[in-house]
Amino acid sequence: MLHPRQPWQSYRQVSLQTASRGQLVLMLYDGAIRFLECSLKGFEMDDPGEQNSTINNNIVRAQDIIRELDNSLNLDGGGELASTLRRLYHYFEWRLTESNLQKTPTGIREVIDRLTSLREAWATALQGPRSDVEGIPAIP
Repeated sequence: MLHPRQPWQSYRQVSLQTASRGQLVLMLYDGAIRFLECSLKGFEMDDPGEQNSTINNNIVRAQDIIRELDNSLNLDGGGELASTLRRLYHYFEWRLTESNLQKTPTGIREVIDRLTSLREAWATALQGPRSDVEGIPAIP
């Protein structure tokens, strides 16, 4: 007997399939921020193995998302914005790698703050007229 999928899994799959490209970017930002917030919880753990695993695994997941955002940039048509975002995403990866290796939360918090600002700017752009959103080059 087949078990039906849990309702949240079905909802998530439908959301991904029906989301606009702009909404997908928001989801990527949300995911990266969520994983980084989970990594910060690792610093509160008493068991060193669990602490290291929680920090590392969540940082790596956030870095995967940041790489996806970076790979989705249209450098040919995106002009200075795409180039600036590429440099910023590379900086984020560097800061997260540094925080992961040194097991310090400073870089993680910095990247959360900057990703949150980017996410808010993106959400604001999506609320504007459709023609404004079409010109943004970072849509995957």
